[in-house]
Amino acid sequence: MSARPANEVSTDQLIQDFKVVVADAEALMKATADQGGEKLAAVRTRVADSLAHAKESLAEAQTALMQRTRAAARATDEYVHDKPWYAVGIAAAIGLLIGLLLGRR
Repeated sequence: MSARPANEVSTDQLIQDFKVVVADAEALMKATADQGGEKLAAVRTRVADSLAHAKESLAEAQTALMQRTRAAARATDEYVHDKPWYAVGIAAAIGLLIGLLLGRR
């Protein structure tokens, strides 16, 4: 059972997939660097601009994700320090529930 929300997992996967696309596009740009022609040069310029923009967007998305993760960790830490017995009770209840669900199998 995953402790992370589904949207966070999909965001991580999206970032990883996006990195792969950027790397593949950069490899394609390098592979066609010695090819001539005006149209190819124009396409290469557009792709280079798109890659630069995509890298900036990726960096911003990673920064935002890290900030949300840190904020969630801080909030959890504060809650546990402010109300330790509630946290222990919640953890015990979750453990009991998981134990009951696994015991039925």
